[in-house]
Amino acid sequence: MALVVDWLDACRNRDLATLLDLYADNATLECRCGEPKISEGRAGLESYWRQRLDAPAPTAFGLEEIMPTTEGVVLDYLSHEGKPVRIAFSFTRAGKIQATQCLPVADLPQPAAGLQDYAG
Repeated sequence: MALVVDWLDACRNRDLATLLDLYADNATLECRCGEPKISEGRAGLESYWRQRLDAPAPTAFGLEEIMPTTEGVVLDYLSHEGKPVRIAFSFTRAGKIQATQCLPVADLPQPAAGLQDYAG
């Protein structure tokens, strides 16, 4: 869970280099907040995150809840727009982020749905 807290801190600090260093070289990011988007590798992640860290909302990257799961960690937080989002993290054995999947909390099947219901 410490890596997820570091991830959130890098987002809050708008520190793109530190954020990217938390991901594995071949990491993937699947975002379903609006138009579905999949980003892969450092270049894809940089493109995705650069625009989101450029001018975040004042409430952006606020922690709502963090939950360990059998597959990794689930984080409920406020997006760069200040909207509630759930993101599921999985990790490499070396302790880097391998994959993330995010979805607006409003789109979850039920408010208390666990990662197994969301990230499969």
